[in-house]
Parts: sequence; C-alpha cells; structure tokens
Amino acid sequence: MEPKKVAIIGAGVSGLAACKFTLSKGFIPIVFEARGAIGGVWTETLQTTALQTPKDMYRFSDFPWPKSVTEEFPKYNQVLDYLKAYADHFGLMKHIRFNTRVLSIDYEGCSDEELDSWNLWGGSGEAFGDRRKWRLNVVDAHTNDPIEEMVVDFVILCIGRFSDVPNIPEFPPNGGPEAFKSGKVLHSLQYSAMDFDTASNLIKNKQVTVVGFQKSALDLAMECANTNGPKNPCTVLYKTAHWNLPDNHPWGIPLSFLYMNRFAELLIHKPGENFILYLLAVLLSPIRWFFAKIVETHAKKKHKLAKYGMIPTHSFLQDISSCQLASLPEKFYEKVDEGSIILKKSPNFMFCEEGITIQGQTKPIRTDLVILATGFRGDQKLKQIFTSATHRNHMTFRDAVNPLYRQCIHPRIPQLAVIGFTESPSNMFTSEIRCRWVAEFLAGTFKLPSIKEMEKDIANWEKILKHYSGPFSKRACFATLHIWYNDQLCNDIGWNPKRKKGFFANLFVPFSPLDYASP
Repeated sequence: MEPKKVAIIGAGVSGLAACKFTLSKGFIPIVFEARGAIGGVWTETLQTTALQTPKDMYRFSDFPWPKSVTEEFPKYNQVLDYLKAYADHFGLMKHIRFNTRVLSIDYEGCSDEELDSWNLWGGSGEAFGDRRKWRLNVVDAHTNDPIEEMVVDFVILCIGRFSDVPNIPEFPPNGGPEAFKSGKVLHSLQYSAMDFDTASNLIKNKQVTVVGFQKSALDLAMECANTNGPKNPCTVLYKTAHWNLPDNHPWGIPLSFLYMNRFAELLIHKPGENFILYLLAVLLSPIRWFFAKIVETHAKKKHKLAKYGMIPTHSFLQDISSCQLASLPEKFYEKVDEGSIILKKSPNFMFCEEGITIQGQTKPIRTDLVILATGFRGDQKLKQIFTSATHRNHMTFRDAVNPLYRQCIHPRIPQLAVIGFTESPSNMFTSEIRCRWVAEFLAGTFKLPSIKEMEKDIANWEKILKHYSGPFSKRACFATLHIWYNDQLCNDIGWNPKRKKGFFANLFVPFSPLDYASP
C-alpha cells in the first residue's frame, strides 16, 4: 500500500516536530513554508529578542542544546541555529518546500450533510478515510502565482498564533490611525519584519509611543529608550499592569517548584477530576494563594512596583493561567527613572492629528511614531484557510478558548490536526508531545472517542481554563495543568504517565521535555 501523504503547513517549531514524527511512522510529510527559512516567528524578531523560558524547558526531548550555548535564555539567533541543527540532524530539510504558501484547503469526498450525521470523527474515529482527501491550493509566496493543487490524506496546521494577522484595536469614528496626520502608525509585526538597521533608523531621534505591555511592547520600549534616551522619551500606553517577573526564582525558590510539578497541580481543579482530587483542590487552596503571594511580593519588592503605580489588581495565578508572563528587560525601570520611558495607563485611546488622546487627559500625547504591540488574531488565520463555510464556522472561536480536543483535533473537521496554537509554559515542549500524539494517532495506535465525548471534554477544559484565567479568558492556557494534560496524551498513546522514578520525584520534581524522550 502506498504511504499516506501528510501536508504540514508551517516550518516553525511545531512544523519541524510534526515532520519528524510523521516521517518516523512511515508517512510522507510535505511541509509548506511561506518564508525562505525555517523557524516561524523566530525568523522575524526584534534584535533584543531572547527566550522567556529557560533553555532546559525549551528544547526537544531527544536533541540537546549545544554546549556552546551557556546562557539560560538564549538569543533569537541561537534559537534559529538550534532549530536548523535539529532539522539537519533528522533529515527534515528535504521535505520542506520554501516560499510556498497554502492559500486554502478544501475537504473532498464527503458532503456537509454526511459530516453532520457522523457520531465518530471521520465516521470511524480513525485518522484516514478511504475516498476522502484534502485539496490544497498552493501559490508562490512572493508572486501569488499558482504553483499546484495538491491532494493529501491528512493536514496538520502549524501556522502559529502570534504572526501574520495583527490584532488592531477598534476606534471610534474619525479616531483611528487615519486621523494621525503628523506621524506614522504601524503594528509590531511590521516593525519586526524590518532588518535591524532599518528598524533602528525608523525610531532614531523620534518620540515613539508603544501601545501594549506584553513582551514585544516591553522590548520595543527598551529599544527606543536605548536609542533615544530622555531627550526623546518613549511613551508606553497600557491598559492593564501584569506580574512581570524579575527572575524565575522568587525569594530564591525556583518558579517550577511552585507551579510545574504534580503537587502544584493538586492545588488546581482539573477537567474530569474525581471527588478526591476535587476535595484536595478545595482543602489546599490556602497553599495555592500562598504560592501566588510568594511571586507577587517578590515582584513588588524587586521592581518597586508601588513606586511606579504598577501593582496589578489581579492575582499572579490569573496571569500564569493565561500565559501572560513576560520578563521585564534588564534595567527597564531604571529607564523609567531617567525619563527615557514614560508609563501611561488608559483603558482606551484614540488618534488625533498630533498623536494620541487618552481618557481623562485633555492634552494629546504628541508623537512621531505609534507602534501597536497589541497582539495577533491567530484564530482568524486558522479560520480563513478553509474553503468550506461550514469548516470556517466550526473554527470560529467566538467566546471559546480553543474548540479542539486534546488542543489538537476539532471534533467536526476530519483528517486534520492543529498544533502550536494553544500556549503553555514552554511551547516547544508542548508542541513536541502533541506531534508525537498525532503521529501515534495517524499510525493507528488509538482511536478518537465519539464526537459528543470529545465536545464534552472540550467543554470541561473550557470551564476550568476560564475559571483560573479570570478576565483574561481569551488568553487562557494550561500552564498550571501542564502535567495533567500530558498525562492524558500519554494514556492515549499507551505510555505510563508517571515519568519519574519514585513517589516523591513524581510528586515534587518539575517535569521537563527529557521526561518524555521515550516510552
């Protein structure tokens, strides 16, 4: 029998891992990458971009970082070198088609009525259908000229969440960027796509306003402050202060011992938990509160947050449950003290001819350049790739965090998986085990449960994720339930979820990618 063809869209971290694992199971992976190089979001970054996760947690389980990388948080170019070495080591490059964009995908061989009638995913709960295929419309990424239409047996979308489609705030009539006559407005996506010299020249000797307070916004503000100093200060316009960590060792305790082990997960309610686990989460809730206070008091003291009026009104648990943990650039508040960075809080803003006006302030913020570090609409990117209106509707998130079973499979869209969309404490760690899970599913190691069972499981996860992320439910992630999630994947593929030797090690020692290197 001819091996099945698996289309993998995207050659970032998830795409490379998907290629490796599908190849290991005897399938024919065809990777489509719109850029001219592997690496996904790492190919277009700020010059100062570095990992936010320690490299021991941001690695593939069977491929160590080179000894020459001694930093705990490697720079973007070191990450790219690591990914290139991984691809070369496992012979992945020959399976990647660079500068090719998949404009759309269309499911063939089955009507919408037949799809809606199924009780099992794909009609059988298995990965492949006898006559059903996906047709891909592939174009040249530079010219948009058609290259070919390709028919494959399965599609894995690894197109990421934080790229390509910018999230632009909504503005009142005549209050959008078009009202700003004296300067320029761009999104951080555009700034990151520039070469470093062009980006540096763009901000040089200009008064820049950065909108946002996540990692890109903070790095942008530091680049502007280092370039221009107090003579042309950078204004950071933010809506909500967050618990940005000064380091990963609050009061000398590794953060991973507070949130990345099984004991920490006993403090959290879990989807599908039994009565004993429910009771433990209730009884141990004071410890959960105490752990959050350890981190919060450390951040308050180290950053002197009260001095700058930057103490968040929500708990650290809500920040980590929505993966909104950004380490502040070194000496960030020193730049605030010297006047190179000005912090301005406003729930909303609008543009005017001279710059920006914010709520409660009569005078506008005069500026030459506004950079919107306001995130991305990865959900739109997922939805727009489908030709079928039915599939687009299924992939419309609305108020949902993520309508995917095991964060990979949509119950109503057969022969397709999504990897790398939901965040975690380490996206590489999570993407790798998901790719392994999908590859085992393709190989027939297990079948999916019924569509109704999958939808119930999704709803259970949704309820828990929204509960702990609070006002940030749109960004909800499973950082505090990472091991519980991995346990589910291990059980599906027939692995023992207890990855460490000994009761106490399994309970208290943080889990890392190395724990999932082999069955």
